[in-house]
Amino acid sequence: MASLHERLLEARHAFERARIPAEEAAIDAEVLARHVLGWDRAALIVHGREPAPAGFDDAFDTLIRRRVQREPVAMIVGHREFWGLEFEVTRDVLVPRPDTEFVVEAAIELAGTRDVRIVDVGTGSGCIAVSLAVGLPAATVVAADISPAALAVARRNAERHGVRDRMTFVQSDLLEGVTGTADLIVSNPPYIASADALSLPPEVVKFEPHVALFGGEDGLVTIRRLFGTASAHLAPGGHLVIEFGYAQESAVAALATAKGWLVVEVRQDLAQIPRVIALRR
Repeated sequence: MASLHERLLEARHAFERARIPAEEAAIDAEVLARHVLGWDRAALIVHGREPAPAGFDDAFDTLIRRRVQREPVAMIVGHREFWGLEFEVTRDVLVPRPDTEFVVEAAIELAGTRDVRIVDVGTGSGCIAVSLAVGLPAATVVAADISPAALAVARRNAERHGVRDRMTFVQSDLLEGVTGTADLIVSNPPYIASADALSLPPEVVKFEPHVALFGGEDGLVTIRRLFGTASAHLAPGGHLVIEFGYAQESAVAALATAKGWLVVEVRQDLAQIPRVIALRR
């Protein structure tokens, strides 16, 4: 009977044959095994040389087959960590990414200790909106999305983290269905150029919702719309904070200033690439 360690090694090799990078393959094998076992990492290290428990092999093999088809691990296990919180993830929403945490960071700093009203445009899983509600206990947050299925995921994530009572969920194309004004508008809009679809990994293009990924021919269609409409939804002194894509900083800043926005700051992501812009009127 194979040990857990041997089963993880088999999974890792299967993932590498599926063109998943070696380092990622090793992590994925461990995450999937721990998901089946219900163990933390320490338990897996301690018991890794022991035979796999009864029932493990069949369940683990099912998950291996899904990962070999390049389904994201977050969708297989049903959750992903973001801003230190666990978020439910389905095929109706983007998988939360570390770069998007810089939107949360910038918004919290801009809010300070004020009782602010925040609107998250294109909320998806609600990772930004819920993180802000958790990080700003006096804030009220509107989570808007065009997808009813995404809003259902966001609601469950709000309930999971105990902030549902300070959040409102609105089905809306950008800000069209949102009433009133906000002190902060935040967004991780679709910003990938349609032509770049061919260069994306299968985990993204095959499994994540295209409406949340692609921003037209140049990737900036949704950002243009947001710059044109957001000011009418901001209270005096309010800010707009959005994420943008690789090498888009100059274009995004130019679009913003052309619509009368002032650039407050641009933040870099973990790879030191400009990723988030904060604006005010």
